[in-house]
Amino acid sequence: MRTSAIVNALLRSDEPSIRWKTRVHVLGEDRESKSIRALRSEIRESPRVRALLSRSEQLGRPGTARKVYYKWQGFHWVLASLAELGYPDGDEGLHPIRDRVMEFWLGPSYFKEFEAATKAAAYRQRGVPIMRGRYRRCASQQGNALYSVTTLGIADERAASLAERLLHWQWPDGGWNCDRDPAADTSSFMETLLPMLGLAAYAHTNNDVAASKAVKEASEVFLRRKLFKRVSDAKIIHVDFVALHYPLYWHYDFLHGLKAMAQIGRISDRRCADALELLERKRLPDGGWPAEKRYYKVSPKAMVANADYVDWGGASAKRMNEWVTVDALAVLRAAGRGN
Repeated sequence: MRTSAIVNALLRSDEPSIRWKTRVHVLGEDRESKSIRALRSEIRESPRVRALLSRSEQLGRPGTARKVYYKWQGFHWVLASLAELGYPDGDEGLHPIRDRVMEFWLGPSYFKEFEAATKAAAYRQRGVPIMRGRYRRCASQQGNALYSVTTLGIADERAASLAERLLHWQWPDGGWNCDRDPAADTSSFMETLLPMLGLAAYAHTNNDVAASKAVKEASEVFLRRKLFKRVSDAKIIHVDFVALHYPLYWHYDFLHGLKAMAQIGRISDRRCADALELLERKRLPDGGWPAEKRYYKVSPKAMVANADYVDWGGASAKRMNEWVTVDALAVLRAAGRGN
């Protein structure tokens, strides 16, 4: 009963994106139906989207880092938010933002490699250092860009270059890491999740076998660790991995991991069970889920470090957050635990 009640509450949300997520990801409605397309048009005109695009005319010169990657207000993050919100596919009005993001993440330094034996040496020149046979690159950046442009239906031929870079940098254990400690030999959850999702979206759109293979290998980075536990002793890897957040940006938590497994078709793997049970335990008495922590503050006009243009519902361990709740319900439905 509490699931049906909370679903009904989400369907009455003022946020069209919450209603879209509920209808498509929780109730399984056809995303190409007339009513769902109309809802996506409503998303495009929503106050949230208007706020996210409020600086779209201030593109600056090509490659300006502050305009592209500034946390969390750069164009990189705007595209990521739009992809998450259910913004309509194929909007040519987003092409100038896409172009700025693609120019930035496909700059010459990402095609330059050099060997480095120490951390100091790895920071001494521009390019991608190779340390003990592993590329030390923050692949979440190219991965997030690939996911955004593909999901939004605005990818062009440069998407293949992003995919190629990700495949080129992939580590032997299936993931990615930018740690410049020469001894680091295990992929990072934060640097692996977004490349995995980007390549999954790319593989689906382009029927790319190499990208599909890389996605499966990357998923093992998480599944081997049951999405939040160490392989060696089964202890929690990091306290933030078992707290609920929204949005995650480049960060990670177990719900983000579960959501990713659902997106790539591996949510039925038995190694997701511990994370699914943890999610069920975190459910509030009203049937929703909270955002227990957050990674942002709100600054709708001024560009401020670690600020977003919009409020995503704040954080409170005792109060339902619509964004976390709709994702949790979608994950449980995908795992066959939707009662």
